[in-house]
Amino acid sequence: MSNVSLLLFLVFLSLSSGANLIMANGQKTWCVAKPSSDQATLLANLNYACSQVDCRILQKGCPCSYPDNLMNHASIAMNLYYQSRGKNHWNCDFRASGLVVVTDPSYGNCIYA
Repeated sequence: MSNVSLLLFLVFLSLSSGANLIMANGQKTWCVAKPSSDQATLLANLNYACSQVDCRILQKGCPCSYPDNLMNHASIAMNLYYQSRGKNHWNCDFRASGLVVVTDPSYGNCIYA
């Protein structure tokens, strides 16, 4: 199991459409894919997010290219999108397949913004 997968099971905030996000003391948040997301959903999220933001960090040889799987790549792309759009909970919805987390999912040299 990858580090990203393990981090997904840590403390997180699960948001539903229309839910209000309350952050204590301006706590930093990130967006990742729900572990229950299917491959088609992950691919759609990856493609959508990367059509809106620069996903070069996922290219082979870049810090976030490994592990090379859809869960990892979709989570990074979804977070790039979420961060670039103002960190609003609705920018991490991705048709209910995204999670706003309060535990930094960064690993190795792959730093989630």
